[in-house]
Amino acid sequence: MEKSVEVGNITRVQEFVLLGLSTRMGVRDALFAVFLTLYLLTLLENTLIIYLICSHSELRKPMYFFLGNLSCLEMCYVSVTMPSLLVGLWIGPCHVPFTACMTQLFFFISLICTECTLLASMAYDRYVAICHPLHYPLLMRPQVCLSLSLSSWLGGLTVSVIKTACIASLSYCGPNVLNHFFCDVSPLLNLSCTHVALTELVDFISAIIILWGSLLVAIASYVAIGRAVLCMPSAAARRKAFSTCTSHLVVVGIFYSATLFIYARPSRIEAMDLNKVLSVIYTVVTPMCNPIIYCLRNKEVQAALHRNLHGS
Repeated sequence: MEKSVEVGNITRVQEFVLLGLSTRMGVRDALFAVFLTLYLLTLLENTLIIYLICSHSELRKPMYFFLGNLSCLEMCYVSVTMPSLLVGLWIGPCHVPFTACMTQLFFFISLICTECTLLASMAYDRYVAICHPLHYPLLMRPQVCLSLSLSSWLGGLTVSVIKTACIASLSYCGPNVLNHFFCDVSPLLNLSCTHVALTELVDFISAIIILWGSLLVAIASYVAIGRAVLCMPSAAARRKAFSTCTSHLVVVGIFYSATLFIYARPSRIEAMDLNKVLSVIYTVVTPMCNPIIYCLRNKEVQAALHRNLHGS
């Protein structure tokens, strides 16, 4: 099963074997049908959101600009991890070349970091809209929204280059079996036969900066929003303000709970079955639920969809 090449006195692994989500035949067939359906549904939902935002002028607002970015990101995000999950369920444990594994890791890290900062930007947008409504057109003008979006994407790429380079530079002497459905940080660190303290430190520092940093921005934004809403004299105004933030809070809670547990800790994770379950939450479930939570329950998006369906 193990394919490797000897360099000097060190045998270096040239491919990894992904065990996948499950190794039981009967379970694999059922899971394949479920996850293929979820994948296609996720692509359909996010494509619909992007189409509606681009084709309706009333949706060209900062909030929908960020939602469009998020939908685009999640289509990429789910397409990085889902194919290897589906292949593993269809044919069983699959062999992945070293370079392909590192490429998947690079895109995964880049996209998860981008999502963290995008969620923080969306929280800031709601903070400005509710706490500083008179200054909203100035503070969230198109140039600011574009800058926040670009910094999210470029920041994710930068962090990913550093983390992937550190992980790829480690020596992998065998075994080469990853108990996961995609090439993730912790399973790869577990297989390294060299000292990984520096790589773990880089991983931990980046998690502190990206995960905890963006989470603190989101928390600070919603604390300020909560105070402002509680000071509103009208119960109807309070309900309307809370309704625009509840969906975002749900997504932030689910996403950060799973990612912080896995990534924001300076040590390798041994409980890989738990790791796989949590990974399913933020690589499969969240991208599928986000369009429903964010947009398809939104009255403006519903109105735009209704006009499209009825050709008016």
